[in-house]
Amino acid sequence: MNHHKRVLAGQTLHPESLMMGYGYDPALSEGSVKVPIFQTSTFVFRSAQHGKEFFELVAGLRELRENEQPGLIYSRFNNPDLEILEDRLTVWDGAEAALVFASGMAAIATTLLSVARPGDVVFYNAPIYGGTETLLMKVLPQFGIQGFEFAGNLEPHEVEARLAEARAACGPGGRIAAFMLETPANPTNDLVDIAHCAELAAGLHDQPGGRPAVIVDNTFLGPLWQAPLAHGADMVVYSLTKYVGGHSDVVAGAVLGARAALKPIRSMRSALGTMSDPHTGWLLMRSLETLELRMTRAGENAAKVAGFLANHPAIEKVGFLGHLAEGSREADLYARQCSGPGSTISVYVKGGEAEAFALLDRLSLIKLAVSLGGTESLASHPAAMTHIAVPAERKRRFGLLDNLVRISVGVEHPDDLIADLRNALS
Repeated sequence: MNHHKRVLAGQTLHPESLMMGYGYDPALSEGSVKVPIFQTSTFVFRSAQHGKEFFELVAGLRELRENEQPGLIYSRFNNPDLEILEDRLTVWDGAEAALVFASGMAAIATTLLSVARPGDVVFYNAPIYGGTETLLMKVLPQFGIQGFEFAGNLEPHEVEARLAEARAACGPGGRIAAFMLETPANPTNDLVDIAHCAELAAGLHDQPGGRPAVIVDNTFLGPLWQAPLAHGADMVVYSLTKYVGGHSDVVAGAVLGARAALKPIRSMRSALGTMSDPHTGWLLMRSLETLELRMTRAGENAAKVAGFLANHPAIEKVGFLGHLAEGSREADLYARQCSGPGSTISVYVKGGEAEAFALLDRLSLIKLAVSLGGTESLASHPAAMTHIAVPAERKRRFGLLDNLVRISVGVEHPDDLIADLRNALS
């Protein structure tokens, strides 16, 4: 039986169905209906010749032969739990291949180190996740790689002007190595036009090293409500800790894209040792089975919570993709690029940090914690927590204000979430 089969009796199987067994042969695991945890560091070769052939592939000395399957060697290179998980992750995004990492930041850092070299610039939208900001502004510059930002809500011609400035900032022999996009932006929910950035990247095909890679952090909406590869992105990165893991009990990341694009990233992952572990892979496969159910319920809840907050006298503004002004540029972009508004809400309390902290401290059902995409609802203060290292001037410029509270809506009953917020705001 073909365990990578996606069509049954003429019916193209949906991702929700494929999550139950895609890429897995029970006959290889004593008939176990679920993938076992392959908690092993190394694997036994059938012969010395087989061992040699496997290592030839890992070392990049040759390509896979027709109908050849890469063998199992050592869990830093490959492991059945991770390989099956990677197969299933490709389904939602329509990708050729996927790689799983120990965290979302491990995925982003390994990917950028694979595509950028000293003198290069990474062009990215701001605001962006605090860990990515730190990597681009403080860590990569130590290796001669600079980050150059543009505001995610700029008009197209303004993004083009910033790109020209970024090209001028490249070092000798350097180039624009990548567009590093996060859309919606964390934590403001600003949308970035993926297709427009892909067009801009295509216009740089004649630079040294060719066209820059377009990398999209799809953690806020993916994989259910946004498919960046369909809009021209080369690679999609995830913090699997969030919606895919979904239970706030794992830390992991992934990058997806064309097999050829991921080849150097795979080699870098093996060299750096940034892959995930078998048990985490097994937990993520468990979570993928309920991904659509969880994300759908959380999205429905978020719409109700956002509606309540938007009409509350203590709230100045609510940033939610389901509340975009009809006819606005952002509403048009949302219609072209997204299939749902997600379940993360940016809430601007009337006042400043004191009023925002008062709201957070009075919540009961909604937990005061960072992260998002879990079954439980969480609330945090980005300016004082996840983005605290961002300089004050940059916070003001990109909307990381003291009165901003980020709420990740979970799968509790929406009436109870609204009652908790009503009580906290009273």
